Amino acid sequence: MLHPHGSRASPERPGAFPPEEFIERRERLFEAIGKEGHALLQGAPPPRGYVVFRQTNEFHYCSGLETPGAYLLLKGPEHRAALYLPFRGKAALEEGAAPGAEDGDLVRAITGVDEVHTLERLWEHLAEARIIYTPHAPAELRGGTRHDLLLADRQIALDPWDGLPSREQRLIALLRTRLPRAEVRDLTPILDEMRSVKSPREVAVMRRAGHLAARAVREAMRVTRPGLREYQLGALAAYIYLANGARGEGYRPIIASGENIWHIHYFRNDGVLKDGDLVLMDVAPECDYYTSDIGRMWPVSGVYAPWQRELYGFMVEYHKALLARLRPGVMPDQVMDEAAAEMRGVCERWPFSREVYREAARRTLEFRGHLSHPVGMAVHDDGDYRHRPLLPGTVFTVDPQMWVPEDKLYIRVEDCVAITAEGVDVLTAEAPLELADVEALMAGERAELPYVKDQGLPG
Repeated sequence: MLHPHGSRASPERPGAFPPEEFIERRERLFEAIGKEGHALLQGAPPPRGYVVFRQTNEFHYCSGLETPGAYLLLKGPEHRAALYLPFRGKAALEEGAAPGAEDGDLVRAITGVDEVHTLERLWEHLAEARIIYTPHAPAELRGGTRHDLLLADRQIALDPWDGLPSREQRLIALLRTRLPRAEVRDLTPILDEMRSVKSPREVAVMRRAGHLAARAVREAMRVTRPGLREYQLGALAAYIYLANGARGEGYRPIIASGENIWHIHYFRNDGVLKDGDLVLMDVAPECDYYTSDIGRMWPVSGVYAPWQRELYGFMVEYHKALLARLRPGVMPDQVMDEAAAEMRGVCERWPFSREVYREAARRTLEFRGHLSHPVGMAVHDDGDYRHRPLLPGTVFTVDPQMWVPEDKLYIRVEDCVAITAEGVDVLTAEAPLELADVEALMAGERAELPYVKDQGLPG
């Protein structure tokens, strides 16, 4: 059986993006590289072992094709896009396969490219190229972000028993060796700029991811009780994603309780939920190559303790002040300046029981990272939005954060938002934000985790 987009899509379940979307993206690439330029993108290699193939973000963004070992070439002088593919071979009979070089009509229908060739012809079509753009940054797979991938590449390069270059650097070296007259340029900044503003179809996919992320948080609140382990809340979230057609987790989930919350990107998720503690949950699925981001904190007991209400309640008010000022055309710094100005008076009136809490709140209002990071195909997506007016289609997180180092407390609340022509669309708004709404949800009919009867089981 042949699967047009790979293992997930079929003629009965087409992908989220029609070929027109990929054609439009490639047109923008043609404009950026000019009539003398070529752009070459390398797809992900075949998987090793019994794992489901997942295309790189960059390659999928420009083609929509989930074939392993594929290459995409944009030929500026001819203004034509070509895909270079291996043959399907034995896999097509054994387990189904993504399209190969013998499926030119199907590939063109999926991607909108002009030509489909075997891998061997790529050399021939690059031979006369004088300017070749190719990404220099590491290719992103599921859960991969630019910062972490670059760090991993550096660690491998410094390993005296490894030291191999990244796949991207290997391709660049081959291009320079085999095509010495060609100038190799970095395609990464061009792709980053394109990805920094989402199309309406991209926002629609991210709205679905945001809905599932919020639903996972809501259901986690409903099952929370002392004795559960953090990873059991994560198991519930993963079930919700998969049962609703997502591909699983979009990134490594953060499910922290008690002292574990102090570790900002805590990921072990093996602590036991205890009465009197808070839970911090930061999870989201991957839907059609896009993810979301959310952060909520709630009490294991179902009722916020006074100190929890003081700190988290203040952060919820700050969060709402930031959301209220988001609109197209405004500078991110202006949003933070206006929200901080409003919240300074609130901070001095807020009924903090300890002066260290008030000092922490004052520091929070000086911190500049509350409009935190772009979101898209990666949870920390590529492209910058902080140094220009916000544009419709810009998607990022509103994530005000507070640190109380004296008590090792870290307090935050996060939503994924999309700027629209009219204002802002909170993509994760279905998760309760107000403290009273959280408590009401947890006081309602409680849910039980299926197949979890004895919390004393080992592991």
